Amino acid sequence: MTLQTQIEQKLTALAPDVLQVENESHMHNVPANSETHFKVTLVSELFSGMMPVKRHQQIYALLADELSGPVHALALHLYTASEWQARGGERPNSPNCHGGEK
Repeated sequence: MTLQTQIEQKLTALAPDVLQVENESHMHNVPANSETHFKVTLVSELFSGMMPVKRHQQIYALLADELSGPVHALALHLYTASEWQARGGERPNSPNCHGGEK
């Protein structure tokens, strides 16, 4: 099982309406086929009434093993359904890596 699939499976615990886990490792100065940099977009009503830091803490708790090992960077875009709708169903693009070029 890939690390991306493992992350996706763990995040289903948040009953997401939308779940996108993107491996962005190829955008960074890492070996080919790495699984070190991820972007998560997750829409869940469980985030209702929750400040952004508390939403992030929920993700960190679910992915503690991955964050203590192979995952170097995790971009989180966490919304309720109404927040997601207000954004037009769009999440921000990731910036270009400034960590060096191959």
